[in-house]
Amino acid sequence: MNETTDIAHLIQAAIAPVFLLSGVAAMLGVLTNRLARIVDRARALEGKLAAQPQTLPQHLQDLTVLARRARYVNVAISLCTIAALLVALVVVTLFANAFLRVGLTKEIALLFVGAMLCLSAAFIAFFIEVRQATAALRIGEPHI
Repeated sequence: MNETTDIAHLIQAAIAPVFLLSGVAAMLGVLTNRLARIVDRARALEGKLAAQPQTLPQHLQDLTVLARRARYVNVAISLCTIAALLVALVVVTLFANAFLRVGLTKEIALLFVGAMLCLSAAFIAFFIEVRQATAALRIGEPHI
């Protein structure tokens, strides 16, 4: 009965990181969709540039903004992926700690803190990318 209770507590302890993992996965979905839209927009601009060379200065400026945004989204994706890996390692280490009884509590805490730092940095990169997208937004015809 004691072993069953221990396993139940272990699974309860692992549930919070698993929920965090699903949140990180949702964030990765948002980021990859944003990256896909940036790439699609850049390809469309490159096509317009080839068809209308007289629009070179404006399209080059737009492509520069899109390239910068893509870099920030790429950084955010990388950091979220690392965070997801660290969270998964938290779960694995929780089980290893319970079954092997080797005292990995500090390692578990460090993995979790590392995941939170990566996730925080990913949100910062995402925030910067959104700000850049908003700053470059033009609605309607340009005023000459």
